[in-house]
Amino acid sequence: MDPARPRHTLISDVAALLPEIPPDSIVSRTVYSDVDVKVVLFGFAQGQELSEHTAGYPAILYFLHGAADVTLGNDAVDARPGTWVHMPAHLRHSIVAKTAMRMLLLLLKTPKI
Repeated sequence: MDPARPRHTLISDVAALLPEIPPDSIVSRTVYSDVDVKVVLFGFAQGQELSEHTAGYPAILYFLHGAADVTLGNDAVDARPGTWVHMPAHLRHSIVAKTAMRMLLLLLKTPKI
């Protein structure tokens, strides 16, 4: 093992890293990034949305607090605390916050082919 590389990273309460979500806004904070993964904490005010888009890498969404309508390709999902979604690269998706909510995005940096 490389002694310069840390053995682990610990965040005891990741949702607390965004203590407030201003009205009519979406806020984000990168909480971890290395060559393999980028982890971003998102906070959505009620009614805010990320319009349909795609990502060049596979990704995981994990919903921590609140509720959202999520579209994954042609499928609609009612996301609640504990909802976990794996998305392959290039899948069309969108998110609309039904309540104030927090979500983790894990962007999996797979090698480009």
